[in-house]
Amino acid sequence: MADTMSHQVPVPVQQQATSEGAPPLISYVLPVYNEVDGIRQFHEELVSTVATRPEFDYEFIYVNDGSTDGSLGILQDLAKNDPRTRVVDFARNFGHQIAITAGLDHAGGDAVIVMDTDLQDPPRVSLELIDAWLGGAEIVSARRRTRRDTAFKRATAHTYYRVLRRCAEVDIPVDTGDFRLLDKRAAEELRGFRERSRFIRGMVASMGFQQQEVLFDRDERVAGETKYPMRKMLRLAADGVTSFSTVPLKLITRMGFISLGLAMLGIIYAVTLRLFFPAITVSGWTMLMVAMLFLGGLQMLSLGVIGSYVGRIYHEVQQRPLYIVRNVISHDED
Repeated sequence: MADTMSHQVPVPVQQQATSEGAPPLISYVLPVYNEVDGIRQFHEELVSTVATRPEFDYEFIYVNDGSTDGSLGILQDLAKNDPRTRVVDFARNFGHQIAITAGLDHAGGDAVIVMDTDLQDPPRVSLELIDAWLGGAEIVSARRRTRRDTAFKRATAHTYYRVLRRCAEVDIPVDTGDFRLLDKRAAEELRGFRERSRFIRGMVASMGFQQQEVLFDRDERVAGETKYPMRKMLRLAADGVTSFSTVPLKLITRMGFISLGLAMLGIIYAVTLRLFFPAITVSGWTMLMVAMLFLGGLQMLSLGVIGSYVGRIYHEVQQRPLYIVRNVISHDED
């Protein structure tokens, strides 16, 4: 019996599910925040896309992240008319990364696809992710080959991803956002990551598993404005660095040694003038002010970096819930 089991050939995911009497279930996790102008068009395109692959079952989990523009009403209508659609309605805005987390918590598919609803992530690309999954990949990330953004956004994103990759203690793929597919096993593991300051693409990279990338060309938004202004982008960037790297803390130490070296040079210079050239010794007000301002700025910067890490600890020890759901809306709801 043991010899027989050791020589069993792995059965492909699709064949496993078919042998159990039901096709594989693909869950789409779709965070929504103030997308009233484009959400219906997105849903129609997603439905028409998955209709080309009828060998799977699908569920669409929209997470309403405290929208204030009427998006919830449209999502309720979608759930009413499509039994595959569920809406997780937050009590308030908790943020994009938390919305993805809630969607993962409610997803029960054999594979879970996370994507935004502004059509910058084309639904047709999700079929390529599924094909890579069927080929054996456990995590499939959609990597942006090109993107239709401003030159500033492209330049800053390009720089950030590469700096983060050099600083992070895990290998975070460049030019990838949160558009990806997770095998059921990988999704279960990701649900166990419950920290509040979340950088999901880094969490996924840290899990391991068999990962693969699919290249795609990112489109423009079909309607509305970006929900990631500069302030949120900077916060997400900071979360990425502080979640997966201690480089900022190490830089403080290095800056401290550099400052100490400069201070020693200044002391030697001042003592030398005083002992060997007393006649030319003048009041050192300018140098004193420069030294004080430099050291004061360095100290404040160091405190700020340390404060960022301490703040993360503070939020974690509070152990508050990551999100609060007001209601889960489905087709069967009266």
